[in-house]
Amino acid sequence: MKAIELTKLVEELDLRNLTPEVDMSELVITTPEINRPALQLTGYYEHFANERVQIIGYVEFSYLQHLDEEERVRAFEDFLGRDIPCVIFTTSMIPGPEILDLCNKYQVPAFVVDKSTSFFMSEIIRWLNVQLAPMVSIHGVLVDVFGEGVLIMGESGIGKSEAALELIKRGHRLVSDDVVEISRVSDVTLVGTAPDITRHFIELRGIGIIDVKTLFGVESVKNTQSIDLVIKLEEWNKDKEYDRLGLEEEYIEFLGNKVVCHSLPIRPGRNLAIIVETAAVNHRQKKMGYNAAQELYKRVQANLIKKREDR
Repeated sequence: MKAIELTKLVEELDLRNLTPEVDMSELVITTPEINRPALQLTGYYEHFANERVQIIGYVEFSYLQHLDEEERVRAFEDFLGRDIPCVIFTTSMIPGPEILDLCNKYQVPAFVVDKSTSFFMSEIIRWLNVQLAPMVSIHGVLVDVFGEGVLIMGESGIGKSEAALELIKRGHRLVSDDVVEISRVSDVTLVGTAPDITRHFIELRGIGIIDVKTLFGVESVKNTQSIDLVIKLEEWNKDKEYDRLGLEEEYIEFLGNKVVCHSLPIRPGRNLAIIVETAAVNHRQKKMGYNAAQELYKRVQANLIKKREDR
């Protein structure tokens, strides 16, 4: 099970700590879902998701304020005693000292943010979904080509890194070389990134390791990129039939998500960078509703019909 350190959540989302005495060093978040404990504060704990980040919005805060101090302490103490990871107050609402004393007593970190409840909920859910998404590492090169994330795959030594280097020289951006970490952030989106240790580096056989960011500038690299297209490089096989029209898409699957995949045969003289560029632009064109192969097919069919009518 993936987990994210609570301290990283605090830093990335700019949370103000109301309980600095509470030790957060070993606290982690294990689910991207959050909970607003409106029913729980009234005493209903039948289906309480205590492992989630707990968000106190305006409604919950107003309810607590309408209780007398003894009832408020009792309700919040029952809530904090359920082994929750943390509690976040939105819209700059600061709880009273009796609430913060309970947080210190039960060692539950309390935070406050200036953002509205709805806006902050969407922000934290999006961030947690990315951080806790299922992930797999694969061998390949990921490049941002005209805004399309192109994952180049193939056997070791076939020319993936060389193709990526030529694309970088043509103004495109490297995301990862050799190892790509793919995260499934939604049912339709895969995001690729590089391991921290190899980020911005490319290995070129015969030359060694080069630092792309240093050689070509910060505009030549990117930390993350959605994966929109896969190019599989393979040795030319004269006995194999290769797709020459592209009427039907082929797919490859990562973590349950399908991505369009093209098999590209390698022969001397083929300019891989230009082919990858063309594939990326063609893929974008298809997403916008235009398919050149289908247009050609329609023209051929229309021409055949016209010839039959002229007979």
